[in-house]
Amino acid sequence: MERRQFLLNQSDIPTEWYNIAADLGEPPPPPLHPATQQPCKPEDLAPIFPMGVLEQEMSTQRWIKIPEPVLEKLALWRPSPLYRAVGLEKALKTPAKIFYKYEGTSPAGSHKLNTAIAQAYYNKLEGTTRIATETGAGQWGAALSIACNFFGIGCTVYMVKCSYQAKPYRRSMMHTFGGEVYPSPSEKTEFGRQVLMNDPDCPGSLGIAISEAIEDTLAHDDVKYSLGSVLNHVVLHQTIIGLEAKKQLEMAGVYPDVVIGCVGGGSNFGGIVMPFMADKIAGKDVRAVAVEPKACPTLTSGAYKYDFGDTAKMTPLLKMHSLGPDFIPPAIHAGGLRYHGMAPLVSLIVEKGLAEAVAVDQLDIFEAALTFARSEGIVVAPESAHAILQAINEANQATEEGKERVILFNLSGHGFLDLGAYDSYFADKLCSTD
Repeated sequence: MERRQFLLNQSDIPTEWYNIAADLGEPPPPPLHPATQQPCKPEDLAPIFPMGVLEQEMSTQRWIKIPEPVLEKLALWRPSPLYRAVGLEKALKTPAKIFYKYEGTSPAGSHKLNTAIAQAYYNKLEGTTRIATETGAGQWGAALSIACNFFGIGCTVYMVKCSYQAKPYRRSMMHTFGGEVYPSPSEKTEFGRQVLMNDPDCPGSLGIAISEAIEDTLAHDDVKYSLGSVLNHVVLHQTIIGLEAKKQLEMAGVYPDVVIGCVGGGSNFGGIVMPFMADKIAGKDVRAVAVEPKACPTLTSGAYKYDFGDTAKMTPLLKMHSLGPDFIPPAIHAGGLRYHGMAPLVSLIVEKGLAEAVAVDQLDIFEAALTFARSEGIVVAPESAHAILQAINEANQATEEGKERVILFNLSGHGFLDLGAYDSYFADKLCSTD
């Protein structure tokens, strides 16, 4: 029988995060102050983020120690399993070996808790009493609600309205852990009311929700803001995924030809690929592929430039691929991938040619999700299905070429709370985004 599971012990949980900024050959472009257009200093961002997070955001240190209280919480489910997708390989009749790192085993059901715990911890150290944030499909809002509950901090979530309406059980999950949730644009903030005045039926976007969360933060001295993707410290915290995966692939006796992740803001993709990009910089032959929706093609169509991360233009300017802060994507079911910008570190490795990006259609990703569920037994989130589709495409190419290929993808979360999206697919209510 083919070996399917490659499991680590708790003693194998990485004790340090990997920071690719140390190995890029040049410092990443700094964030710019929105008023002065000059590089931000830590004190410029102190009203929004705790200093422990800011130090990591601006660090070029290669290895950063994971605090013991964070490791204790991560040990609730980490190390996460790595599986060989033997059933999928047989269904595709491919010579490729397909592996997936399964992040759906976390209490939140996705990779988001890896950074939520770290950010809640650093906020607790500095006396934050409440954290304000945004969420797209709800995975991040759920994760931060759990993490804030662990550390005794309040949590306010501005959830993109189309997802707030389409994914009610994600709201229930946030409420279970004490989070308060508002549909964005909301009546709770001045910016939200302004958006609703201009467009009462606005489906919302992550850019709008970020603006609301930051407005809430700046209006209260004891509140900080937390972001679940995009920023350097978030990608840093997620590298625990790729570090574990490297150990597990060593157990399997293989090294990947290609590493794949879905990409919206860039955190789960960065988390799985950055440790492998260190190998690529050192001369190893490995590809990294970011998979995004055609409805929000940030990497494949967005300009690489300094741009705002939110619609109200309150954030620092980030050097990233961007479709513009006013861009509002169609209300696709992969709500976690509906962001106009991209993580600066992910944008930079794409610009440097270390990684590549593809955009795929909504109907195709659901077809891939069904193929995976029926061969591997896991119902995946629509976001994660983007990575599965690319893994299938890579495997099919290996079949055509008659070559063995080792494929690794990050299965960033399960889809148990996304079954309404599957129902829409079965009822032919989803449209192509081609």
